[in-house]
Amino acid sequence: MRLVIDGDGSPVKEEVIQLGATFNLPVLIVTSVDHYTTKEYPDFVQFIYVDKGADRADFQIVKEIQLDDLLITQDYGLASLVLPKKVRVFHHSGKEYLPESIDQLLAQRYVGAQMRKAGKRTKGPKAFTKNDRQQFYQILEQIIRNYCE
Repeated sequence: MRLVIDGDGSPVKEEVIQLGATFNLPVLIVTSVDHYTTKEYPDFVQFIYVDKGADRADFQIVKEIQLDDLLITQDYGLASLVLPKKVRVFHHSGKEYLPESIDQLLAQRYVGAQMRKAGKRTKGPKAFTKNDRQQFYQILEQIIRNYCE
């Protein structure tokens, strides 16, 4: 099992790395070269940098993802591409994307895009709070703990 992060804009990288350290799990972060970092990370953390461009990181994740990996992403489209690979996929809120609900999420995303295209305003995501971060950590910790037992 690996913890895989869609790194472009993920607010929970540090929490996932901490869980990787706690459970001795490798962490893979796939992100655009726009987010290149010289920050030092532990050896169990691997980065894959992809070229600039829409969905480049997503396509690389689809290529890299393996059975039993856990993916953290806020991208419904990416979630829909890896769910058939029997991968568990989580939003940074801790909510798990499920095969039976992904079509509805994609439909809502489409409707929102159409509204914005027509010039209407839609609500963006609410600010990510310390409480949200703690909730994510607790949920993912329990899932990993259950898996490792």
